Amino acid sequence: MSDIRLTWLGHSCFQIDVEGITVLIDPFITGNPAATVQPEDLEPDIIAVTHGHGDHLGDTVSIAKRTGCTVVCIHEISHYLKSKGIKTCGMNIGGNVELEGILFTMTDARHSSSIDESCWSFDGGRAAGFVIKVGGTSIYHAGDTGVFGDMELIAKLYHPDVAILPIGGRFTMDAKAAAIAVEMLRPKIAIPMHYNTFDVISQDPDIFKKYVDLVSDTDVLIMEIDSFIIL
Repeated sequence: MSDIRLTWLGHSCFQIDVEGITVLIDPFITGNPAATVQPEDLEPDIIAVTHGHGDHLGDTVSIAKRTGCTVVCIHEISHYLKSKGIKTCGMNIGGNVELEGILFTMTDARHSSSIDESCWSFDGGRAAGFVIKVGGTSIYHAGDTGVFGDMELIAKLYHPDVAILPIGGRFTMDAKAAAIAVEMLRPKIAIPMHYNTFDVISQDPDIFKKYVDLVSDTDVLIMEIDSFIIL
């Protein structure tokens, strides 16, 4: 298995590149003041959408129409995207699908999931997270969520090597709650996301690291936008 390249594009948007396959998660680019790329710069083979809010579904429709990629998402969002002529792979909490040799497992998240761009004319189902397994490496993208006790089950079932967690507060868990999530998940690496995009989710990621260091030996990686790591 080739190296896995994980890039942060800002907010909750990450890109995974491995063996010529590109996975894009929650492509909120247009309207994202922190984004430095343009939607037309992105050429994913697969888009994974955690829920229907505009800062997560984002530019999925325009990117998927242009590239013809497959969108992995919860059943209800899948129906909405199909109505737009987009190729989808609908699934639900606890389910698994394999695309291009990459295994996607949909996990629970504690959040809402209205499809903002549909003007609430479609049911967005439930918010979710994903465990994305590439070869022997498991990457957990929690989506938007508060901390919840079943993160211990995620650890037990999927053994995430990397946990990508929101820390912004107000709409998700904050830094202290996210550190408790790390304590339950026990990943090798924890990466904060969904913070400092807007004033209402302003957070200092170093505080997250300090809290994690108190409860876990997990390495906290504070990424810069457009930076990447090799797994």
